[in-house]
Amino acid sequence: MSHFYRLVVSCPDRLGIVARVSNFIAGHGGSITEANQHSDLASGRFFMRYEILADSIGMTKEALSEAFAPVAREFEMDWALRDTRQKRRVVLMVSRESHCLVDLLYRWTAGELDCEIAAVISNHDDMRKMVEWHGIPYHHVPVSPDDKSAAFAEVERLVEASEADSIVLARYMQILPPDLCQRYSGRVINIHHSFLPSFAGAKPYHQAYQRGVKLIGATCHYVTEELDAGPIIEQDIHRVSHCHTPDDLVRFGRDVEKTVLARGLRWHLEDRVLIHDNKTVVFA
Repeated sequence: MSHFYRLVVSCPDRLGIVARVSNFIAGHGGSITEANQHSDLASGRFFMRYEILADSIGMTKEALSEAFAPVAREFEMDWALRDTRQKRRVVLMVSRESHCLVDLLYRWTAGELDCEIAAVISNHDDMRKMVEWHGIPYHHVPVSPDDKSAAFAEVERLVEASEADSIVLARYMQILPPDLCQRYSGRVINIHHSFLPSFAGAKPYHQAYQRGVKLIGATCHYVTEELDAGPIIEQDIHRVSHCHTPDDLVRFGRDVEKTVLARGLRWHLEDRVLIHDNKTVVFA
């Protein structure tokens, strides 16, 4: 099965970036199978994602990185090169709502998510049988409202022991401590059951019902220290009317949540999301 190198670049915009990078790859015999570029006129930044057929280039990732480094310095690039054979290790975190977890596990077993699910961590024990049926370690870490620090110290230990690259909050109804957010910056993905920035915090569907909205939605975003304010990866909506109850909105919302989270995670795993300041460029 073919594997690829993914080159992801963010740098100051200037003339000749695409030509220089493309010529570099061609000069090493590389075949570009997918190319994405975006020039942000407001910020003056340039964003690029190339997918290169690894067999065509005849070099290891390490050798290719070393050869590319002078180009990166020339254009002041923030860049990363990844070999798709090295799958990301993901830890899923969940509370009592199962719909997002169930959907991700199904997509993972169906081969839609190219990752290793290293573990599931929950502050409740409800999902243990289902998770362990998939052959995935399940860790029950209760969170006491009186002292959450001990629980999150254990969460951090488990994430580190799992050698996790990314964390997914699949309706994990606890706020991560700032040090954990900082340590895994750009690698913690959350699904918020609201079309952020509207109706942040608890019970957003009930807030939306009281406001009489005609659209509800869900937001997949990266977690930062500021609650529900991290860079947005993906959003989607569902139309509602005056006929629908708060329970209807919750039911509709669950369908939106799981699809938005799955799309956001997949794009993250495929290196399609580039963060700049508190915004994202998504080459979907």
